[in-house]
Amino acid sequence: MTNLDIVIIILFLLIFVVAPLVFYKKAKKDLSSYFLANRELSWRLPAASILTSHTATDTPIWIGGVIYSHGLRGLWYTFFSAWYALSAFISTKIFRRSLAYSQAEYQKLRFGGLGAELLRGWIAGWQIFMNMFIVGWVSIAMGKICFYIFGWDIWIGAILPTLIVFFYVQASGYWGIIISTSLHFIIISIIIITLSIFSIFAIGGPSNIVSALNTLGESWRLNPFYFDSDFTLGWFLTMLVIAIIGGIGMGTSIDWYIDAQRVASTRSIKDASYAMWFAGLFTIIRNTLFALVIISFYVAHPFEFSTYGELAWYRMGIDLLPYGLLGLFIVAIIAIHFSTISAHLNLGALYATRDIYHHYMEPDASEKKLINISRINTFMVLTGSIFFTQMIGEQITSWLIYALWLMAAGLWLPNILQVIWWRFNSWGYLSAWIANLAISWLIVWILPSLGIGVGMTQEWQFWWAMILCLPIYLFFTYITKPEDKEKLAIYYAMTRPPGFWKPIKAYAIEKGYLSIEEDVDCSLKLKDIFGLICSVATYVTALLGIVFIFIQTVFGILLIIISIIAGFLTFKTFGEKLQTESSHYTEKENTFKDYIDDTQKWDL
Repeated sequence: MTNLDIVIIILFLLIFVVAPLVFYKKAKKDLSSYFLANRELSWRLPAASILTSHTATDTPIWIGGVIYSHGLRGLWYTFFSAWYALSAFISTKIFRRSLAYSQAEYQKLRFGGLGAELLRGWIAGWQIFMNMFIVGWVSIAMGKICFYIFGWDIWIGAILPTLIVFFYVQASGYWGIIISTSLHFIIISIIIITLSIFSIFAIGGPSNIVSALNTLGESWRLNPFYFDSDFTLGWFLTMLVIAIIGGIGMGTSIDWYIDAQRVASTRSIKDASYAMWFAGLFTIIRNTLFALVIISFYVAHPFEFSTYGELAWYRMGIDLLPYGLLGLFIVAIIAIHFSTISAHLNLGALYATRDIYHHYMEPDASEKKLINISRINTFMVLTGSIFFTQMIGEQITSWLIYALWLMAAGLWLPNILQVIWWRFNSWGYLSAWIANLAISWLIVWILPSLGIGVGMTQEWQFWWAMILCLPIYLFFTYITKPEDKEKLAIYYAMTRPPGFWKPIKAYAIEKGYLSIEEDVDCSLKLKDIFGLICSVATYVTALLGIVFIFIQTVFGILLIIISIIAGFLTFKTFGEKLQTESSHYTEKENTFKDYIDDTQKWDL
């Protein structure tokens, strides 16, 4: 690096640390400011924050691994982000209307009694663990990158940058995070786009990539629909079902929990929906641009990929970018790390403070005391993450796969049922969590170690886990009483979920929680189904369009045009409806806030 690169790195590092501190006073006002920016944000800042929070130092490493193994068809492994396409117009609206701070608090609003209390405590504890764990494995990835670039010991790169992030997160809370991640978004986007262009044309352009892969006998790597025994049609269809339909549910993706905080921080239902939809689209585009760089690396270094493939994106940046841009590339790596670490430190502290301390230990605590507890809990999440950094070591992939299983198969359908079916109760949902823990452990770890199901493909692992869990949670749902009708009626009036809620809606109208004269129809109509189809089509054609524009240019351009048209039709369908719902809900929001405050008291 030249002096110019060093100056750029130091300058931006100072900006990243100092800019959030400007919001110190604003953040310490109350708990809502420290964790939700007082629900004052338009959709743009949360959308940018979602993308940067999900662009961690391990993201290009993981994508590098799947693209090396599967070529461009590996992009379908990353397509779980398609859940945003439906969530933006279904579960996102429900969560924003609920006024919950977290997914754990949402359980207390959706369910009641002892079951709801157990669920809130369980999910809060699980998320504290998960956020420690995520900070740990992302820190390990940063340690490997710093070793590769600077020759530092892995533990230095894993701990030092994370400590810097902790300094400003503890001081400025969510306000500082949302501002800093917006700065990160600009730099990360510039580098991702620039490096993609440099990588493709540094080795002769798209035609040379095609020709080189043909010569190597690896042309299948450019085919996103190449199916064989390693990547079956069944797994492809399973991925589409998991991703797309999962958007109806609440928590069907591991990403939902951090995105829920962004949703809660928006100023309206419309802003929440827009933030999620654009964040999902940006993520799809980001993944595709990462993949193009990795394919370019494979062409340039076909015999090195098995050894250095996971660091392909980082290697291309260091090898190709000129002075000045090289410094900005290092800044982008810092931004990638800072944005993810800051988000998870704050989110872990949110669960520990709002859902554990405030709810179970001191419901009447003052706002000043809660802010102090929040800062202590941020330190606790950091300390726990350092422990997991040491424990995880080189086993990132194994731990990550298991964590993703826990958030998928056995809980996939229950997360949808809690949204669409009034009869699904807390005991059914709690039993689903317990069953999923046992059955996913059985299928992923225990049975294969005993030589059972070793050859079972991934899609069958998913479906078997879901099938085996199904009778367990349905059994507990039906042998226990339904949730209190009064509570469900209030919940329905607040959140307006779609699906099988007819008796609860009638009761809410009878009790006066919902007025027929003043009602805004939030149900899904045939027109809305068309909009949801267009939303999914936007994501799919955006991914394929970027891929094919470098392989079959005309076809790729056509797909991108279709993506733009589908996106336009999506917002033509939902735009006016979202505005009407937002305006109508805003008038009642303060009343609902009083109800939320009451739920902070532990009442069985």
